Amino acid sequence: MIAELNRLVAYVEDRLTDDLDVTALATGFGTTEYHLRRMFSSLAGMPLSEYVRRRRMTAAAADVIGGGELLGIAVRYGYGSTEAFGRAFRSVHGVGPGDVRRDGGPLRTQPQLRFRLTVEGNITMDTRIADRPAFRLVGHAARVPLIHHGANPHIQAHIAALPASEHSRLRDLGDGEPAGLLQVSDDVDPDYAEGSELTYLHGVAITDGTHVPEDLDVIDVPAGSWAVFRTEGEYPGALQSAWAATATEWFPSNPWRLRPGPSIVAILDRAPDFSTATCELWLAIERA
Repeated sequence: MIAELNRLVAYVEDRLTDDLDVTALATGFGTTEYHLRRMFSSLAGMPLSEYVRRRRMTAAAADVIGGGELLGIAVRYGYGSTEAFGRAFRSVHGVGPGDVRRDGGPLRTQPQLRFRLTVEGNITMDTRIADRPAFRLVGHAARVPLIHHGANPHIQAHIAALPASEHSRLRDLGDGEPAGLLQVSDDVDPDYAEGSELTYLHGVAITDGTHVPEDLDVIDVPAGSWAVFRTEGEYPGALQSAWAATATEWFPSNPWRLRPGPSIVAILDRAPDFSTATCELWLAIERA
């Protein structure tokens, strides 16, 4: 995966002024756009789209300082107007093209990325592969922003709004695996950009034949393989660290890749104040 990501960076660099066909590139690498984007975001700390924008504006800054018509520069980098180009330029550099042309800066450069894998073996990942038939996830769903670190207050508010009796009803309804009350993230932006919206469902897994009450939301999950990572410790810190380690440690070392599908967290045990917890993180995978 590290080699493919470096080839992706080189591909971006060669086509800073062209449209990028990431789907075709991923196919040529023998992987999928979904997996390539998710791994890039996890390891680079930014979405691929954001990296491309920063690199384009880094290159465009040299053209702006060098003179030439701003509209021509804007069109060269894929913008239909100087206004749109100016907004993108300002979002990266903090100042407009005119300011940079007059003063020579300030400029915020995005260096070209290089991915390297450091094998330390200091993280033991308790993992199993589960092959599951089709099942359904049912519960209460809401659209919330993605937050990478710390508790998500939007999710907390969504769960807090449910009465205690509803949690009991959901537990009684669940008859499938993953077992227990689940935290489900679905319809996530392929770049996994922080602040992008996802569907969060607080619910349970049921088998295909189980009746679903009309007031519950449903996510149908097709049959497939899952990587199940068990975590113990500070919540949600240990879980988020394990999630990051799947990209840095597990996927580069195993013949699997992510496939589209919900991400599921099952809370197996927790402290009364939820400061610590034992969890299972379920990620949809397929053979690489």
